Amino acid sequence: MLREAIVNYYNDFYGSKIVPDNVMIFHGGRGGIFNVLAFLKKHVEVRIGHIEWPAYMDILSGVGINFKTVPYTKENGFHPPNSSYFERSNTTARTHILAVLSNPQNPTGQTRHGKELEELIQMAEEEKNGILLDEAYEMFHSPNVSGIQYIKDIDNSNIFLSGACTKGLQCAGIRIGWIVASKKNIETLQNFSSFGMGGVSHPSQLYAVKLFEPSRVKLARAAVEKHYSWQRERYGEAFKQMGLTLYTGTGGFYHWIELPEGLTCDELNERLFKRGAAVLRGMDADMARPHAKDKHLDPNYSSPYVRFFRFSFGPLKPESFEEDISIFSEVLGKYKRDVGIA
Repeated sequence: MLREAIVNYYNDFYGSKIVPDNVMIFHGGRGGIFNVLAFLKKHVEVRIGHIEWPAYMDILSGVGINFKTVPYTKENGFHPPNSSYFERSNTTARTHILAVLSNPQNPTGQTRHGKELEELIQMAEEEKNGILLDEAYEMFHSPNVSGIQYIKDIDNSNIFLSGACTKGLQCAGIRIGWIVASKKNIETLQNFSSFGMGGVSHPSQLYAVKLFEPSRVKLARAAVEKHYSWQRERYGEAFKQMGLTLYTGTGGFYHWIELPEGLTCDELNERLFKRGAAVLRGMDADMARPHAKDKHLDPNYSSPYVRFFRFSFGPLKPESFEEDISIFSEVLGKYKRDVGIA
């Protein structure tokens, strides 16, 4: 039932032509992502943005995946071209490339949509290419965005789309996620599931079916898009008025912000903690993550994101806006005065 509901959702809203055999249910979006990456063959090289959802680094390291980072810098607006994910210098003829990225992106909110997203999917469908596209924030862009609408032949591709009930459908606790992929790749995952993962809670699946009822999901898509676009705009304007530099995109529920020279996110967080607040340090989204002392990394490496942070407005209630901005402004102002920044 749930697979059919998910199929109907994508086909109705994005004009795709998938069938239930293209879908597998997992215990949360993370479960699907982990299992896809765990089954990669040795000749597959992962390309992932230099900054991404922090858990990707733990998954990649945990399963011993060979990966390279794609530059995310101020110079490219934290939005590198699609081609940077599939660049083939220093690879062998046998190398296959799997791009791994969230869209809209966590932590920046940068979003590939329209012609750019279409190009990304076309590149991913090329021989020896593939993509794991994490669409957890699909509904947090205006309009809602999914790469599925541009896939020409999913059953002859290595495209994996990840979704979950956590964000757009606002039901994190039921732990329901899914992967959309070719029938062959789904069959491989199902064979493993039969002995290595077990089933996914049936009551949770029945709950999720209700979330996908056409009238409800239509309302959810519209409400999420409207509310979080509003929140993104007003928090963004408030941060700009504080003199901060934003590199936020048009999706998700995060702002990606740079502190002035002389300030660090470590110290900012220490000060915010005293007021019951916090941000995610930029280095925590760094896929090279130097503080993890990963054996693949240069031990002398220093993260370029020590002055960047991710601010999440996702869980914040509308009525807390004034207090949130007041706390942040007071903490930032005192920090700047303490180090002699006007």
